[in-house]
Amino acid sequence: MLEMFKYTDKEIKTLLKSIVILIDSRENVNQHITKWFEEKKIPYRVEKLETADYSFLISANPELGIPRELYFTDEIKIERKASLEELSGNFTNDRLRIESEFIRNKGKCTLLIENADYSDIISHKYKTEYNPSSFLATLHSFSDRYDIPFIFIKDNKCSAQFIYYTFYYHLRNYLLGK
Repeated sequence: MLEMFKYTDKEIKTLLKSIVILIDSRENVNQHITKWFEEKKIPYRVEKLETADYSFLISANPELGIPRELYFTDEIKIERKASLEELSGNFTNDRLRIESEFIRNKGKCTLLIENADYSDIISHKYKTEYNPSSFLATLHSFSDRYDIPFIFIKDNKCSAQFIYYTFYYHLRNYLLGK
């Protein structure tokens, strides 16, 4: 990881501008996310990630002691689910696969659930037969068992901002030694 120096405010700004968002190559239907990155001129790269759908790296910056790209894929990541239907399918039909991914996870991971909120599970506002009590039990059990908090983003137009700012402030806090 980064050798810890005390960076100046200017150096921190330079490093924060060098964030490149990493998107797993198996990630599907995320044009709403990549479009926002492109509009905001936030660089991103598609490549295979071992776990989760999003992470980041900082570009090489030899003058600040970073001779090559520095990956944060073992430090922080985001697993995105586009809907409650997708998540309930993972919890029922693909349970072993998603649980294995959570088990292999290193570092911080957040489960981002788009196009829904918590009350949608309670009131069964999703198009599968998965019982709301079972859905909530699995969601909370996995969150607790694998230390993976979850967040709902009702309007998926905000997903890209959530992804970017999660990584931006993680790096900022890291650089500030917090």
